[in-house]
Amino acid sequence: MARMTAVRRTTVYRVRRAALALVVATTVGVSAAACGADSGSGGSSSGTEELAVKTSPHAAKLAKLPAKAEGAEIVVGSPRAAHTITVYEDPRCPFCAKFETSGAVPLTDLAAAGKVKIRYTIASFLDRNLGGGGSERAANALRASVDAGKFAEYHAAVFASQPEDESSDGYTADNLLRIADKVPGLRSAAFDKAVREGTSKEWVASAEKAFEKSGVNSSPTVLIDGKRPPGDGAAILDAQEFAKVLKDAGIA
Repeated sequence: MARMTAVRRTTVYRVRRAALALVVATTVGVSAAACGADSGSGGSSSGTEELAVKTSPHAAKLAKLPAKAEGAEIVVGSPRAAHTITVYEDPRCPFCAKFETSGAVPLTDLAAAGKVKIRYTIASFLDRNLGGGGSERAANALRASVDAGKFAEYHAAVFASQPEDESSDGYTADNLLRIADKVPGLRSAAFDKAVREGTSKEWVASAEKAFEKSGVNSSPTVLIDGKRPPGDGAAILDAQEFAKVLKDAGIA
């Protein structure tokens, strides 16, 4: 009888463990290409570590792209471009970093050629979900880089230098300034003050509010001329796949 009870307990344990594995797998599948607006559960690390600062291999092209703030958005490229790519992203989202370092690469040449303009909404919902303030600090620094005329290059460097751990609060003012050191001409007394004092905090709040009102609930979300690309969204994380999606949309 005792042996049978032990067997039953073992069976129940295995069933529960299998069920838990299925839940985890399902959760991973859902978040395989995006950070959900309800992802995370707090417990951010201190963010005292120095980031491994990197720059984009396309920095020279990015440096030539104009950018300006329009309300809660930052617009990169010629305002006369025939096509508009709308991007919603959070600086702490690892899938946004994957998009920026791979999928978004074709956009650099297209923007440089005047074929597309890119409208960025920089959200900061992961601070609320994970704890800390890294997304807000990064968004504030990105807004300051617009005034310095260095947004496109700095934006790429911020995502290339993203902390390896999503829960890390590694976008400190010191680390954001270290990243700025890699962008020629960005550091100045005005930029440094903006980063350290959070002078664009109202803009950061308005950008988060715009994200929430948009109906978008994950990042990165990319719209091509106002429409979501076909498929499950994974194609935007691969440069060749996204280039094909853009070509199919008449952009090449």
